[in-house]
Amino acid sequence: MLPATARLTRSADFRLVTRQGRRAGGPRIVVHALASAPTDSREVVQTNSSARVGFVVSKAVGNSVVRHRVARRLRHVVRDRLGTLPAGSALIVRALPSAAGASSAEFRQDFDSALRRLRLTVDNDGGGV
Repeated sequence: MLPATARLTRSADFRLVTRQGRRAGGPRIVVHALASAPTDSREVVQTNSSARVGFVVSKAVGNSVVRHRVARRLRHVVRDRLGTLPAGSALIVRALPSAAGASSAEFRQDFDSALRRLRLTVDNDGGGV
């Protein structure tokens, strides 16, 4: 489970990240990312806050059992990498229909690849790449 401070939950937050952020796709997931804070102080993404993540797993992925399994695996993958994301960034991880049969290792590979393409990984010395 992700900490409450690391979750995107409001539809306005999802809309902001998907419309103003960048995206990188893979065979099983698409990651939308908004790395910088907007100028409007009412917006949710703040530079001094920790990274926040939301998930979208639609009915196209499968029935409720399959969708929840995919969401759990994605949460687990993201939770392990939450500390490496830049502070103030907001991500949305959207599962594609091919995610239904994917393993956690495949999700890890896709998520890491998307982060590299979005240039959202953090070096071991704490600096952004």
